[in-house]
Parts: sequence; C-alpha cells; structure tokens
Amino acid sequence: MATKELKAFTREEVAQHNKDGDLWIVVDAKVYDITRFKNLHPGGASVLLDAEVAGQDATEVFYGLHRHEVLEKPQYQRLQIGFIVDEKSVIQGRVIGELSKVPYAEPTWLSTGYHSPYYSDNHRAFQKVVRKFIDEVVTPDARAREEDGKPPSASVIEAMAKVNFHAMRMGPGKHLKGLELMGGIVKPEEFDYFHEMIITQEFARSGCRGYGDGLMAGSVIGLPPVLNFGSDEIKAKVVPEVLSGKKPICLAISEAFAGSDVSGLRTTAVKTEDGKHWIINGTKKWITNGTFAHYFTVGCKTEDGFTVILVERSEGVETKSIKTSYSPTAGTAFVTFDNVKVPVENTLGAEGAGIFVMLSNFNHERWVMICSSARSQRLIVEECLKWTNQRNAFGKPLHSQAVIRSKLAAMISRAEAVQSWLENITYQMNNMSYKEQAKYLAGPIGLLKMTSTKYAQLTATDAVQVFGGRGITRSGMGQHIEHYHRTVPFDAILGGAEDVLGDLGVRQAIRQMPKNIKL
Repeated sequence: MATKELKAFTREEVAQHNKDGDLWIVVDAKVYDITRFKNLHPGGASVLLDAEVAGQDATEVFYGLHRHEVLEKPQYQRLQIGFIVDEKSVIQGRVIGELSKVPYAEPTWLSTGYHSPYYSDNHRAFQKVVRKFIDEVVTPDARAREEDGKPPSASVIEAMAKVNFHAMRMGPGKHLKGLELMGGIVKPEEFDYFHEMIITQEFARSGCRGYGDGLMAGSVIGLPPVLNFGSDEIKAKVVPEVLSGKKPICLAISEAFAGSDVSGLRTTAVKTEDGKHWIINGTKKWITNGTFAHYFTVGCKTEDGFTVILVERSEGVETKSIKTSYSPTAGTAFVTFDNVKVPVENTLGAEGAGIFVMLSNFNHERWVMICSSARSQRLIVEECLKWTNQRNAFGKPLHSQAVIRSKLAAMISRAEAVQSWLENITYQMNNMSYKEQAKYLAGPIGLLKMTSTKYAQLTATDAVQVFGGRGITRSGMGQHIEHYHRTVPFDAILGGAEDVLGDLGVRQAIRQMPKNIKL
C-alpha cells in the first residue's frame, strides 16, 4: 500500500477550512482534515466547530483533553493531510525502548548526570534490551488483555521463553546454568538480583496491574519452593515445563479461613495406608494464576504439622475464577482439592517443615512486590508531572498552584525513598547466602513492603486529586491514575497484610536486642 503524500500548508490556508463540510485543524504543526470525522467525535461535533478550534491551531485544546497516543492510532493517523510549512512537530509520547526525560520518571541510576554504586555497565546494557523487548512485545498485549480479561497471549509467553525471561524472573541460581539470557547479554553466573529488579520494574511500566500478575506471576512465587526443596526427579520434570511457559505453576497457600495466619490453614493431606501417596482435601482462595495453572504448590495440614506439597492438575482439582477489582487476566482462582491423590515424592522439603519452606519463599516474593510497587509509583509521578505541566486552571498551568506542588513533592519523595531502601536491601541480597537472607532480611523486607504499599496508596489518592474527574475515569487522560487507584490495594494484601509485615519487622528487631543495653 502506497504511503500517502503529505502536503505543506500555511496557517492562512488552514484557516480557510473552518466550517461544517470543510473542517481542518492543526495539532503540533500537523494538519488534519476532520470533516468526516467530526460527527464521530466522542465529544460531539460542536467542540470541533468552535471558533478557537475550526481552522486553527488546536494543539493546546487537544492536549487538554486527549493523550498523545490517540494521534498514533492508525484511524487517526489517516486524518493527517499535511504539515505547516517551515515548522516541525515537537511533541512526542513514549518512545519504544527509550528513557523518559521527565524528571523523576526514571530511577536515579537511569537519570542523566547521576551516579550509582550498585549498577554496572552490564546492568545498563541489560536494562536497554529488556525495555525494548517489553515495549515491543509485552506492553501492547498487556493493554489488550487488561481490557478483555483473557490470559496473556501464548505468543508473548513463547517470546519470553525464547530469551529465558521466565527463568530470569526466578532470580539468580543454578536453574540458569547453561542458558542464554536475553541473547547472551548477561552470563548466567553474573546474573544477580539487580538484573532481576530491572526485569520486574520494566514490567511495571506497562501500568497494567492485572496483566502483570497474569504474566506468570504465580510461577515467580510458586516455583522457588520446587527449585529449593524439590527432589532432583521432580525438578527435572517440572522446572523445564514451567520455564517454557507451557505448564504454569501457582502458589496455593491462602484460604477463606486463613491468609497471613499460615498456621490456621485447614487444607489437609493424609497418607494412604501404604504410605506412598497423600490424599489432599480442602480449598484455597485468591490464588494468582490458579485458573490456568497446571501445577499447584500447596500448603497442607499434616500429622507432623504444616507441609508443602506439589500438586499436578488432575482428577479432584477444580478451579473457579474470582472476580476482583483488577482484570480477570490475572487468573485469580478459588481452588478445590477433593480427594486428590499425590505421590509422597511430591513433598517439598521435610514433612512438617512447611513453615520453613514458605518463610524462605516469602522474602523473595515480597521483595519482587516491592520492586513492582516502587516502579509503579514512579509511573504515577510521571503522569502527574506531565498533566500539571499541560493542564491550565484559573488561566495558569496547574503546577502554579502551591497545593498541587505540595502533592507532587510528597509523591516524588515517597518514590525516591522506597527505591533507595530497596536498592540497599538488594545489595545485601547479592552478598548474602539464602540462609543469611532469611536471618537478616525478613524484617527489613517486611517493613519496606509495608512502607511501600502505604506510600503507594497515599500517592494514588493524591494523584486522583491532581487529575480530578479524569482520575476516576477508565479511559482518556487519567486512565493510568484510575487503574492505579483501583488496583493498588492488591499490593497491600498480597504476600502479607501491611500490619502483619510491620509487626514481623519489629518482632525481629526485638529478638536481636542485646540483653545488656539500657537507657
């Protein structure tokens, strides 16, 4: 199909096309013929026939009502017939693979002129290829699936598997040995928690919370117990199937009867008389990816206490979708186990040692959630800075209002504080064994997750106030704000409620208090 030739016009020529039946406008030096479109305009034809719009430069009016991405849609690109002679377009939206130039839109280590002791040249090269991959492959699917509620597309899962994305999301470890990561840009033995943080935070930039969980987040928290406590036979079978994206796994701990209180779980596992199988009965609730998972990492009550068992989808396993305030693409499920027969070889860790298995898993799970929360807050900061710069109120830019600047200051401060603490903890993770992480970092990670999710909800509330009615509208200028405000409570619940995690951090500190210290 031949490319349409765009013509050069003067502003005087455009001004002659200012009436019903012959209607042109200018947006960012581009000339659009909206004669036929005007009656399809969602805001009505009268807006376009206004004397300040018809035949005029409507750039300021347009960006007061619409996002830049509207002009990038094919149906609207076709409306462009030319450009203003001797003028160039200067406005651009998000550029695929590129860093944002908006202040505080990127973490300090990615901001021009700043330095960081934590990131190497390899981290920076890795970030570039990861962002380009996510912008091109993941984000378009994220926006489509977030709306229709379907699971992430198989083509995206397969594309991620080809560059071993799923494996990298499990963090550093032996499971990466022999794999080519992102085309070989990082060696398996050099992959660390900062590389993993980059992946998680780049995912969060899509601003699609339900899709983010739907994109095998269940595997991120459900597979580590298999990697760390499964037998060699189990790992040889299950790990490749999960990391290929063909057979997802999920973590099935929470119940209607018990969430943060793991000791209160009621799902039971009883051995058969010959001792060769477990018979599992019970229910699990709010299980991420449960609707489409093939494997379930299940917390069960056993004779010896609490035991974690790997269950394959089979007879007696039933899953039902749970409607929540974010997209069904997350696959949130109610899971029923009805006399499910499982080989005892599927036990993860020792019988009765399930608490240790899960506690060792919680640190990484919560850390991943903090990575996502920190980056999502930054996305909201970016949206608010853009909006207050282009929105006029009382004849002045919105940011001329002191109360608005105060809200922006609070948002920026919260985002920067969380990221700084997160990078400190991540550095500790890189220099600690798994056992040392469990000993020293459970408390700090719990406190940081509590802090991050509390900050996130404050930022969500402030952002709605900045955007006004647009901040509670699912489409248009405030779509990311509305989505964030609606879905941000998930982060405060998943992986442990805020109060529980705060208490965990303080109790750990109290246990470490020297006995001989007094005021």
